[in-house]
Amino acid sequence: MEVRFLGHAAFALSDGDTTVVIDPFLTGNPKAAIAAADVAATTILVSHGHADHIGDAVGIAKRTGSTVVAITELAGELGEEGLDVRDPNLGGTVRFDWGWVKLVPAWHTSTTPKGTVNTPAGLLINFGDTIVYHLGDTCLFSDLQLVGKRTPIDVALMCIGGHYTMDRLDAVDAAGLIGAKTVIPCHYNTFPPIETDAQAFKSDVESATGSNVVVLEPSETHSA
Repeated sequence: MEVRFLGHAAFALSDGDTTVVIDPFLTGNPKAAIAAADVAATTILVSHGHADHIGDAVGIAKRTGSTVVAITELAGELGEEGLDVRDPNLGGTVRFDWGWVKLVPAWHTSTTPKGTVNTPAGLLINFGDTIVYHLGDTCLFSDLQLVGKRTPIDVALMCIGGHYTMDRLDAVDAAGLIGAKTVIPCHYNTFPPIETDAQAFKSDVESATGSNVVVLEPSETHSA
C-alpha cells in the first residue's frame, strides 16, 4: 500500500485498485499536491468539519461516486448533498471490501462552513494488512495510548504544526504514547501560524521512541 501526502492533512492510501482519501482539502490549499478534479477516490474519510479538512469532499464524492465516512452530524450535512454517506459516532466501525475505519477521540473543536457543529475524530484505518492512524486535529492527551493498545499501528499520520493542534514538541510525546512503527507528520507549514521544523520533530521522535519518522513533501509517497 502507498501512502501519498496530498498536502496539509490530506492523504491518499492506495493499493492500485482502491484509493482511500482522507481530509481532501485541496482547493485553496497552497501546499496541495493535486487539483481536486484529478483525485481518484473509492472512499473518502473526513476527520471533522473545519474547512481545511472537509475541503473538497463533496465535489470529489459527486464526481467519483465514492462513499464518505464522517461522524454522525457531519455525515448528516453531507448526506443532504446527495452523497452516499456512512455515519458512525466515536467508537463506531464501518466496514468495506478494502478493510475498515473506526472513529476514535480527538481533542479539538469543529463547526462546518455551513454552521453544523460536530465532534472531531481520529481515524483508525485497516487497509488490507496495514493499520493507519490519522490523528485528525488534536492536542496531546493521555488516551492516545489506548488507540494502539489492541491494534498495533503501522503508520501514524500526525499533526505537528501547533497553534490549532499540538505542536511538534507535544507530538513527540504523542508518538511515544501511540507507538507506531512509522510516523508521518502533517498539518504544518501550510500557513504562517503552523510553521514548524519537521526535521527537528523527526530527530526528537527517533531519539525518544522506537518509531521511525518519514517526512514527506506534498505528492511524495511512503510504502507501508
